[in-house]
Amino acid sequence: MGQRETVTTSLTDRVDAEIGALLAPVDAELARRYPGDSGTRRPVHTVYVPADVFHAGTIRSWGDQALAALDEHAPDAATLARVLGLPDELAGPVYERVRDKLGREPVEDLRIDFEDGYGARSDDEEDEAAARAARLVREAYDGGTAAPYTGIRAKCLEAAVRSRAIRTLDIFLSGLVRAGGLPDGLVLTLPKVTYAEQVAAMARLAGEFEKALGLAAGRIGFEIQIETSQAILAADGTATVARMIDAAGGRATGLHYGTFDYSASLGVGAAHQTSDHPAADHAKAVMQVAAAGTGVRVSDGSTNVLPVGPTAQVHEAWRLHYGLTRRALARAYYQGWDMHPGHLPTRYAAVYAFYREGLRPAAARLTAYVAKAGGAVLDEPATAAALSGHLLRGLDCGALDPDEVTRLTGLTRADLEGFTNPAARHRPAYGVAPHGSRRGGDPRP
Repeated sequence: MGQRETVTTSLTDRVDAEIGALLAPVDAELARRYPGDSGTRRPVHTVYVPADVFHAGTIRSWGDQALAALDEHAPDAATLARVLGLPDELAGPVYERVRDKLGREPVEDLRIDFEDGYGARSDDEEDEAAARAARLVREAYDGGTAAPYTGIRAKCLEAAVRSRAIRTLDIFLSGLVRAGGLPDGLVLTLPKVTYAEQVAAMARLAGEFEKALGLAAGRIGFEIQIETSQAILAADGTATVARMIDAAGGRATGLHYGTFDYSASLGVGAAHQTSDHPAADHAKAVMQVAAAGTGVRVSDGSTNVLPVGPTAQVHEAWRLHYGLTRRALARAYYQGWDMHPGHLPTRYAAVYAFYREGLRPAAARLTAYVAKAGGAVLDEPATAAALSGHLLRGLDCGALDPDEVTRLTGLTRADLEGFTNPAARHRPAYGVAPHGSRRGGDPRP
C-alpha cells in the first residue's frame, strides 16, 4: 500500500452547524412539498361509469364485453398483432395476458360518475343513486369483487352545483362508513377546477367529513381534474396547477387531464379534441412538472372514438387507442381514461407490450448498475430508480411476473422498491398480483 494522504481541514464544526441551521427551514420545506411517490400500486387506467347505470355486475360486465370483442374481432394472437403492429415475439405473451387480465381483473380503477356522465337529476334521484353507490361499493369490497381502486366523481364546487356536490359526497361517504368503513382503495375526483381556492375548499370539506365520521385526520384524499385553461395558467402568468397541489394540503393524490373540456376551453374544434393535440401536450407537461416529486400522480385523458361496429371499424379504433396509449406511456403518463369496454383490450395490449419490450433492457441496465459493471450506458441513481419503477409498474399490472424479473435481475420486489424510494422497503404492495393472489396494503386514499 502507498503512503496515506494527510487530511487537513480549515473550518470548525461551528460552521457546519450554522449552515445546517441556516438551511433547516429549506430542509423542512423540501420534505413537506416533495415527499416523493408513495410507492403504492398505480392503476393503468380509470373507467368512468354513470351513476344511474352502475350496478353490482358492472366490472364483470365490462370484462365480458371486452372478451367478446376480442372473440369477434381478434380471435387469436396473430390477428391482434397484425392490427396493432405487435412484433412476433410479443404477440403470444401479450394476447395471453390480455385475455387473462380481462377474465381476472378487467378494471383497475372505477369511478362512479355523478358529473357530466350523469347530468342534472332531481335531488331525490341523486340522493338515492349516491346511497346505492355506497352500498354497492362496500359490498364489492367485502365480497372481493371490487376494483383495486374505486370511488366517485361528484359535481364541481362552482356555485350552481356546490351544495349538490357536497350532499352527494356526504351521502356516499356516510353510507360507506355506516356499512363498514372507507375501503383502502377509495378515490374521490374533484372536476372542473379553476382556482386553487376551490381545491382548498375541498381539502377543508374532507377535514370536516373526517371529524363528522370519526375518521383519522388526513384519511380522505382526492384527485384534481384539469379541465380549464385557468387551471394551467393563472391571470398573473403563474402555473395554477402548482398552487392547487399546495392548496390541497397533502390531500391531492392525482391530476387528471380532461381531454374534451380542456380542448374546448381553448377553442379547439371537436374533430381535433384529442389527447395528442399540441394544446393537450402543453397542459400535461405543465401538470407533470408541477407534480414532480410531490407524490401527486398525473393521468392522461381519453379518446371518444369507440371500437364499435363492423370489424374494420373496430380495428381502426383499436389502432388509434393503442397508439395514443403507447404515446402516453413513453411520456410517463402511466394512467389514462377508458370510456368503453372495447377500449380494455387495447389498453392492456399497449401497457403489456410497453413493459415487456422494456423488460430485458431495463433488467440489463439495472443489473450492471448494481454490479457497477459499466457497459454502453453509464447510469446514475436517478436512472436506477426509473428502471426499477418500470419493472414495478409492470409487475403490478400483470405485464411481468415476479420470477422472471428476479431471474433477469437477481433482485426481489423489496430490492426494486428500495431503488425507487428507500422508505418503500417498509410499505406492503397493494392490489392483485399477476397470478391472482391478493396483496394487502394501503393505496393512496
